[in-house]
Amino acid sequence: GAPQSLAKMVHIKLQFNAPQYPGVIQINSEIPNEFALRQNYPNPFNPTTKIRFTISPNVKRETSNTKIIIFDMLGSEVETLINEQLNPGTYEAIWNAAKYSSGVYFYKLISVDYSETKRMVLIK
Repeated sequence: GAPQSLAKMVHIKLQFNAPQYPGVIQINSEIPNEFALRQNYPNPFNPTTKIRFTISPNVKRETSNTKIIIFDMLGSEVETLINEQLNPGTYEAIWNAAKYSSGVYFYKLISVDYSETKRMVLIK
């Protein structure tokens, strides 16, 4: 019947629009005035933590290429959490650090006009 086919269409649309990095979700589409990188929570964490960040519109009011990169204490890149075009809005990314050892890590938000780094602690 109609409800079943509608459910299939919705499911296909969700799959089609799924981001390349499935750990990021947009939690607010209001157009923010500025970029922001929030402190991860929980912190300390084991094994997952959430990182909330805000992307403001670029000069052309288009999407911005956005990266969140995780570094260890030595400054070595351990993982790219996000690397994609994002519309202005507020997002939350989840980092699963199950395969990494306890210690201090840094996460850096990089966009066209903005970059910020924060510290987090993994305790196993």
